[in-house]
Amino acid sequence: MTAILGESLGVFIGLTIILTGGCAFMMGQAIASTWRSYWELIPYSLLLAATNRFLAFALFEQKLLALIPYLIAVLVVWGLASLGFRLTQVDLMIHQYPWLYERAGLLSWRNR
Repeated sequence: MTAILGESLGVFIGLTIILTGGCAFMMGQAIASTWRSYWELIPYSLLLAATNRFLAFALFEQKLLALIPYLIAVLVVWGLASLGFRLTQVDLMIHQYPWLYERAGLLSWRNR
């Protein structure tokens, strides 16, 4: 597991999922609440995953330029940012335009 993640499972859960993933979720919410495009998540996710790798390097003496752990961090960050983006977008659509749309589930809306 350490060879794939580039760090121990505890460090991965604590640093990548909880700390960086929480920041990614809030990043997705911020991008959606300002009505920006979904595709703006990609460069921010790449930067946040690079920050995650640097923190693993600086705090836990992990390898800085490891490709597979970086790609795993990108997927985790992008996934949680996408979730935050979509939840916020649905909330904005059903509250901004209540005469047009209603909630059709956690991640979608439909026409009234």
